[in-house]
Amino acid sequence: MNLIDILSPECVSAPLNATDKQSVIGELVDLLADADMVSDAQSLKDAVWSREQTRTTGIGFGLAIPHGKCAGMDRLAIAIGKPATPMDFEAIDSQPVQLIVLLASPPDRTRDHIQALAEVSRLITKEEFRNRVYSATSPDEIYELFKEQAAVS
Repeated sequence: MNLIDILSPECVSAPLNATDKQSVIGELVDLLADADMVSDAQSLKDAVWSREQTRTTGIGFGLAIPHGKCAGMDRLAIAIGKPATPMDFEAIDSQPVQLIVLLASPPDRTRDHIQALAEVSRLITKEEFRNRVYSATSPDEIYELFKEQAAVS
């Protein structure tokens, strides 16, 4: 799974305006909607928020990967947001998150959905990449870091 194939530059935001989990999810889904990646933004917001309420997607290492499936999706897509300051996402390691990667997919793309989740998780375990992304100050810089990683993966 090459994440750059499902990430568009306009779907990266830094800093995010939102300061709580539900608002962050809404802001990231709106990026996907503005880029015509989802036809029913509210359904996707509901799906991702419903998933988030079952168990946190704050996986540790300062990363959260909220995700959901929605019939209003033609293909997998991700939106990335960096909070203005690290924020509480009820992560499993109790640490604030510094990056949120929202993954959305059609209901029939379970395998691809899982592969994308695994790839995001794998990338963030790379300390050098993680530090560079967390130090990035602009959407373009974050996108370029993901693009650079895609080239070497």
